[in-house]
Amino acid sequence: MSFKFLKPYFPWITLVMLTIIVGIANPGFFSPAGMIILMADIVPLLIMALGMTFAIYIGGIDLSVQQIANMITVITTVYLAQFGIGVVFIVIGVGALFGILSGYVTTRFYVPSFVSTLAIGFVALSVAKWLSGQRALYMDATLRDNSFGWMFGKTWGIPHELIIAVVLVLLVWFLQTRTSFGRALKAVGSGELAAVASGLNVNRVKILAFCISGIFAAIAGLMFSVKLSGGDAQLANGFLLLAIVAVLVGGTPLTGGVGGVINTVCGTLIVMVIRAAMVYLEVDATQQQMVFGIILIIAITLTIDRSKLRGIVK
Repeated sequence: MSFKFLKPYFPWITLVMLTIIVGIANPGFFSPAGMIILMADIVPLLIMALGMTFAIYIGGIDLSVQQIANMITVITTVYLAQFGIGVVFIVIGVGALFGILSGYVTTRFYVPSFVSTLAIGFVALSVAKWLSGQRALYMDATLRDNSFGWMFGKTWGIPHELIIAVVLVLLVWFLQTRTSFGRALKAVGSGELAAVASGLNVNRVKILAFCISGIFAAIAGLMFSVKLSGGDAQLANGFLLLAIVAVLVGGTPLTGGVGGVINTVCGTLIVMVIRAAMVYLEVDATQQQMVFGIILIIAITLTIDRSKLRGIVK
């Protein structure tokens, strides 16, 4: 079998091998109850990574997702008392707005996405600090339980976070694989110039991709806020790197056009297994970031389509 034939299966092979290795080192890893807890714990990361997938799938990147999630934790905490469960619509609208801004700046002013989204991220950070007064905020436990208690309950032993995750995965999978918009995303990621030549409205596709990324970052921020019962401008810090790693390790390269949301599910599970291994080995949190940084470099090296770069590193 050739390398080219096996390449699409590398993420799944990696997941199986890592799971076996970690399971041998720590037999308790295979405990069904423990596995369910681990998967429920990474749901916010998965949701953030699913949104990021759309930005990377078109050959861009969204560096604002972490700060959008931070901002949303503050917005949720501040406005929960006033709007109750209706705050969901507010945070989704805010996430969509920031995503649209990223897409608009990228397409209308020809600013590279890593610059435009980084700038929008700083705007989100400023909003979070302004709303929070640069301090940690805490939710009223009764208000939280009345509005969002269902989010972290269980049905037949299955955490509701996992059910939410499955629903969102199916939604974005359908969007990517069964709609004209999904085909447009692939066309833009595979070759933007060809997509333009075919008459596709590339700018609109890009803006919608970043809009989806912003919405999913907002949903992740909502889950962070409710789960931790508060909001802070730094609550989701550290998740940007993990989200990018999940997408790239799953097999969606920075050059876009291949991979997709199911690959990101695999990548997120790989991140889960690696994190579990490092916790078992008592690896320091700072060193964990270093490990994921190295993994990110390796993932880029193995997945990037060099034929699209034409000798230029941007």
